[in-house]
Order: sequence, then C-alpha cells, then structure tokens
Amino acid sequence: MPNRFDNKLTEHGLTLKRGSLETLQINVGRQCNQACRHCHVDAAPWRTETIDEHTAHRIGAWITSHRPKVVDITGGAPEISEFFRYFVEVAREAGARVIDRNNLTIIGEPGHEDLPEFLAANQVEVIASLPCYSKENVNQQRGNGVFDKSIAGLRRLNAVGYGAGLELHLVYNPLGPKLPGPQAELEADYKQVLQDEFGIAFNRLLTITNQPIARFAEDLRKHGRWDEYLDLLANAFNPATIPDLMCRNTLSVGYQGELYDCDFNQMLDLRLSNGKPLSLWDITPDDLAAREIRTDFHCLACAAGAGSSCTGAIA
Repeated sequence: MPNRFDNKLTEHGLTLKRGSLETLQINVGRQCNQACRHCHVDAAPWRTETIDEHTAHRIGAWITSHRPKVVDITGGAPEISEFFRYFVEVAREAGARVIDRNNLTIIGEPGHEDLPEFLAANQVEVIASLPCYSKENVNQQRGNGVFDKSIAGLRRLNAVGYGAGLELHLVYNPLGPKLPGPQAELEADYKQVLQDEFGIAFNRLLTITNQPIARFAEDLRKHGRWDEYLDLLANAFNPATIPDLMCRNTLSVGYQGELYDCDFNQMLDLRLSNGKPLSLWDITPDDLAAREIRTDFHCLACAAGAGSSCTGAIA
C-alpha cells in the first residue's frame, strides 16, 4: 500500500532503487550510556540487546571476503560492544574506511580511557553527536551534564590529532519538530563558538533531520504535533535529494545479522527479504543492485529540505 513518501515519488515521476554498495553499516546493539530524547534507536543503559561472538565473526568474515569501501559502526554506543575493536581491526585490514558513530561521553566512561588512542592508531573517522553548541540545549536533549562531558571528549580527540590530520565530524539535530538550518551556516557558527570558547577544532558539521520514530515520535504524539511534523516534512519534499539518499549505497545490518536498507528501517523492522528474511551471509554486494528500497512515512525526513543522511545534508 503506498505511503506518503511513495506518493511524493510518484508525484515527481521518481523511483527509488539500490545502486552499488559502498557502505556496510553495522548496528552492534541498543545499549548506550545515554538515553537521548531524539534517539531513533531507543538506546539506553538498560537495553541489553547486543551482538554475540558467532554473529560478529560471521559479519567479520563477510567484510574480509567482500571488502566494502566503508564500514560504519553504530549502536547504541558502539564502543560498549566487546566486538567494536574487532570490527575496526577487521575492516581496516580489508582496506575499508572505518567510521565510529561516537556520542563523545563514552570516552569518559570506565574501561574506555584509551579509546581516542585506539581510534587514532587505526585512523578511524569519528562522527560525533553534539546537537548544539549551547550547554542548555544539549543537556535538554541528551541529559544533565552531557555537554561538559562532550567537550571533555572532544578535547581528548583533539589531543590525539582529530580535527587536524584525523577526521572528526559533528552531528547537529534540531531541538524539536523542525528542519535543520543551512548546514554551511551552522558549521561556521559551531566552529567559531567551539574554537573561541573551548579551543576545539573539527572538520565538518553534518545536519540530520529528526526521524519521526521511537522516542521522538512519542514526544510528537504526546504534544499533539505528529500531524504537523509529517506535514512539514511532506511539504518540504525535495526531489533533488532522491539520487543521493544513503539507502541507495548503504546496507544496514542488525546485531543478529539481519538486513535493512538503512538504520531507520532497522528500527521499524522493515527487513530485506527474498521470499524469506535475509541475513548478511545470505547475499553478496551484486545481489543488491537495482533492488527496490523499502519505504514508509519516515523516509520523508531524509528527503525534506536540503535532505538528510548519515553524512549530513544532501542537496
């Protein structure tokens, strides 16, 4: 049955199919040291879902065999997984560019004291959550004390070369049901404030539209703003974003090895199937080319305004 996103595609004479696989994104589980209000994963310290050894090694073997260009490791806080460093090392050995989706506060947690040095030694690209340069806004969205811990984490990363020779990107999410502002303008503001007030350097700012799923969806419904937000996204639909949506070249694999077109689909359990649900070891990259991408209403968030993906604005 068509959804609002599909209706927009039809209205503009567009289709959405997979291209060549570039990025394997591994979600290692739901456990996190934070419980952010905008989290589309619904991650939290009390979540117990996590990847096991058998699944981790099957995914590692697939990476070694098929050698994706990029391996993007996310969670939860992915570093909590006992197999986070295994994935980094296997992917780097396979020649992949590796991304760590880092919440910054994990760096100050016991047992992760050497994380910046490990990431630097393996030349891991860090994409770190910092939804605002305002202490009040960050704490409101992510919890009391998170801003100061995030600044401390950024300083640790800067100290080992991130923001200079090593890639460090920050992620901005709007506070509430609205679209992000222009990415270039926000990046300039972030750079000035973080450098002037904290002496912190980073490479790029990535603006990401809040997805109307999980906790953010709960907040929208609680405050009677669900329909308003969906209308905002639909009215801001930008056909120019469609060719570069991340689902066209990214494959999302869950902590049990199951497959999805993107991490957002994973949270809604929109699995890839071929008569039966598929796991990573059931397919090769060539099997994915030209497959129809599973969509639903939430896809409007990725195609609204300048677009939104795991790598920021699109158009």
